[in-house]
Amino acid sequence: MRPTDDTRGDPPTETIELGGLSLWSRGIIALSVAVLATYAIWHLAMVFFFVAPSNTVSEEYRSTVRGYMYPEFEQNWKLFAPNPLQRNVAVHARVEIDGQVTDWVDLTAMDIDAIDHHPAPSHADQNLLRRAWDFYTGAHDEEGEPVGMRGELSESYIRRIALLRLDESGVDVRDASRLQLRESLTRVPAPSWRTEDFDTATAYEELAWWNVTRDDLPGGGE
Repeated sequence: MRPTDDTRGDPPTETIELGGLSLWSRGIIALSVAVLATYAIWHLAMVFFFVAPSNTVSEEYRSTVRGYMYPEFEQNWKLFAPNPLQRNVAVHARVEIDGQVTDWVDLTAMDIDAIDHHPAPSHADQNLLRRAWDFYTGAHDEEGEPVGMRGELSESYIRRIALLRLDESGVDVRDASRLQLRESLTRVPAPSWRTEDFDTATAYEELAWWNVTRDDLPGGGE
């Protein structure tokens, strides 16, 4: 008995080869491949020069490399040895309005709430406050005094961000006369398989009060 061909009744399968495409279609495909390949090479080059030790090329094009990497592709070693982060840091703020001091508002918690369960959280929620606080602490000495113009700039920057976040939280900052920030530090507990007994109580460090100027207010006080 001869085997039967069960496919005789099926409709013919049409295959499209690249050579069968129009010149316009082939041009679009070739251009797309070229653009993607060029971007991939550019991206790998930027990442390489960002993480590589300082050299002539990375120093000459430092602004270009940093401009491309920040903030989307920022990389650092804070998650790795020898000095991984061991504390949770949060920034709180309060203001004085007509002689009355408001309650502390956890600005970091606001960012976390905006990030959690969000499929595409904004970079402002992820990085703005955190980077501003890193900028502030890195531009002040152990006594809390600003180091040069960077220190003064960092104070102005963090003040404006704090007042903006307070305004978003419902605090009417338009009549605020003074602003105070504090940092909360909570030690990350040791994993269950370690025997260390760390003190995980939250410690607070308050900054001095700052006078609020019209330029510090959201929208310039408009």
